Amino acid sequence: GFLELGTVTPLPQAGNPRPRVFRLSGAQALINRMGFNSEGLNQFLTRLGQHQQQAIIGINLGRNAATGNQNAWRDYLTGLRAVYRIADYVTINISSPNTEGLRDLQEHDILDRLLQQLKDEQRRLADLHSKYTPIAVKISPDLNTDGIGQIAEVLIRRGIDGIVATNTTITRPLDADVYPQVSQTGGLSGAPLEELATETVAALCRALEGKLPVIGVGGILDGEGAVAKMKAGAGLVQIYSGFIYRGPALVGEAVDAIAAHQTSV
Repeated sequence: GFLELGTVTPLPQAGNPRPRVFRLSGAQALINRMGFNSEGLNQFLTRLGQHQQQAIIGINLGRNAATGNQNAWRDYLTGLRAVYRIADYVTINISSPNTEGLRDLQEHDILDRLLQQLKDEQRRLADLHSKYTPIAVKISPDLNTDGIGQIAEVLIRRGIDGIVATNTTITRPLDADVYPQVSQTGGLSGAPLEELATETVAALCRALEGKLPVIGVGGILDGEGAVAKMKAGAGLVQIYSGFIYRGPALVGEAVDAIAAHQTSV
């Protein structure tokens, strides 16, 4: 197994005002508008250094809300430099709906420039530390087919090591009469995201043609959901909201289901 920690920003920030997490229990869903609440890289690294880590550790990086997209590259490079030596992989989060304008970093030309800078820095750090730390990019489930294709093209051309698909959605496939909190702004996760996330994984894998690995995430609440991501083309899966509704036993269930699926094909 593996853990992905974050999103962490270079400088401490409070995130969005509370309340900012809403549980839609009947739908096994959450809405959050956390906004990268973070104690910053220094405290993050201090806390991480206090623990003996046995699992594979990914570190998810974001930009500070005050930075803005024009200078977002500075925050991502700062984060990459800080965590490069201790991370097993790094995820670049450009898809949270809760930091204003962040998703615009998925636009083709902006993304291309950002990834060029990250790859240049990755090569420098690999030489410096004699260690290659892979970089993944986390994308939104709300992209259309053209957007997914453009992202795939940029990621392949820039030599990015993997993709995390997907983040939360701003769509609301729930009845507002049944779930009044669905009107809350933020990213929706949990069971209502599953189909959209799986479709995005499948579209992404078609566009990638097997050239990059995909970590599938979004709405996995049972072993069948984990297998669905693998069938769509993912090589690994992540669970977030499923922990809230199913607890850690979900991990074992997912592992067993994936093993059974792989044995049968």
